[in-house]
Amino acid sequence: MRNDYLERILTARVYDVAVETPLEEATNLSARIHNRVFLKREDVQRVFSFKLRGAYNKMANLSSAALKRGVIAASAGNHAQGVALSAQKLGCSATIVMPVTTPQIKINAVMALGATVLLHGDSYNDAYEHALELTQQEQATFVHPYDDPDVIAGQGTVGMEILRQQGGDIHAIFVPIGGGGLISGIAAYVKRLYPAIKIIGVEPTDSDAMFRSLQKGRRVKLAQVGLFADGVAVRHVGKETFRLCREFVDEILLVDSDAICAAIKDVFEDTRAILEPSGALSVAGLKAYVEREKLIHSTLVAVASGANMNFDRLRHVSERAELGEQREAVMAVTIPEEPGSFKKFCSLLGARSITEFNYRYADPKEAHVFVGVSVHNREEADQLIKSLEESGLRTEDLSHNEMAKLHIRHMVGGRSRDVKNEIIYRFEFPDRPGALMNFLNNMSYLWNISLFHYRNHGADFGRVLVGMEVPSSEKADFKHFLDNLGYRYWDESSNPAYKLFLG
Repeated sequence: MRNDYLERILTARVYDVAVETPLEEATNLSARIHNRVFLKREDVQRVFSFKLRGAYNKMANLSSAALKRGVIAASAGNHAQGVALSAQKLGCSATIVMPVTTPQIKINAVMALGATVLLHGDSYNDAYEHALELTQQEQATFVHPYDDPDVIAGQGTVGMEILRQQGGDIHAIFVPIGGGGLISGIAAYVKRLYPAIKIIGVEPTDSDAMFRSLQKGRRVKLAQVGLFADGVAVRHVGKETFRLCREFVDEILLVDSDAICAAIKDVFEDTRAILEPSGALSVAGLKAYVEREKLIHSTLVAVASGANMNFDRLRHVSERAELGEQREAVMAVTIPEEPGSFKKFCSLLGARSITEFNYRYADPKEAHVFVGVSVHNREEADQLIKSLEESGLRTEDLSHNEMAKLHIRHMVGGRSRDVKNEIIYRFEFPDRPGALMNFLNNMSYLWNISLFHYRNHGADFGRVLVGMEVPSSEKADFKHFLDNLGYRYWDESSNPAYKLFLG
């Protein structure tokens, strides 16, 4: 199969629609992490993603009769645009099934290329199953986004270009993984010619289907996937891509959303381009690898796989980027309610930039301050917390407290005197049209809501913090309600951020 994929990639028909993208050094990032970092700029393709390579290679190899019957695909967006553009070029009809959570920018782009768009389900897998049904009904050709040799070969031309542009003097190539088509194609080509080059996949911690599958030695189907990096939100990797990853991929790294946000900022500072979360995934993994291995003076390549960013997400990305880079510390500090204590607290912060500041009177003896501070690294944050503690100011580090970062920083307040038996829960649900109202309809009539906070994060999960008055005698009913609601939830009633600022 090695020779087969080498030949497939060398003869892949991609350049009717794709361009050979540049391999650019990220000079700022390179200087900061003491390695030469190159970005393979697939975000500059006509559809702002590498996906048109595999889609066109698959469709260009179809018979004229098959093209006449049309094609059907399922996609969260980038593959959809690749199929739509390929269909336009080849003169065939295309129907694309997309999850209802797909960013509008991707839906509009697909429609502008002449394809028919059908919205179905909350995730790629929901759309995929519906697309297969349509394929049987209409006798069309299904263009798989990753688990197809022609698609894999088309994506493999990215690896062919990297070697042509940089040669074999590369320590590692970092590749985002959704279903595995891109990394399979790159790995099959690169390992055939330069087996010493490491091929390292990167997945989000909440969409780690390939990581788990390789651990188990079989394909694992995830119960659900995260939506922030929607381009890689795949519950079940392909058979062929799994086989190729087992053979050729050296390892897979997992990164969280904050690290992805930091990587988006890194790329922006070097290129002034804004990658989508899945497009910056490889950069986040590269940085994690360098830190883990204490690597210096090596040549590293990250595939910047796409730039179909929903503009509404930029607010969330900006908020979380500094946390992902560990350049912001978020803390709750208790200060004495006495003259001069507030000034003393500010003097201990020194000349650092304040990113967030909320003050809440607690009682006649003390007050609580929610503060975000710019720092250079985690060590500086730890030293600042130590300095505050040594000065007699009780300090709670909230930098890794999801409730504090998502909700408390936007709603510092207090408890109403009339609230009894309050419990606090955090919920997540797919942020689709009508989702918030559906959430309210499911819960609001059962118990009195004493607190509610929701922020839209732009086609990601809807995140809600809810306070409810639930007497002890009704806790069993409440547990039954939670188990049947169908949403992810966390009990935050003991969260220190809640107790300090809302309790």
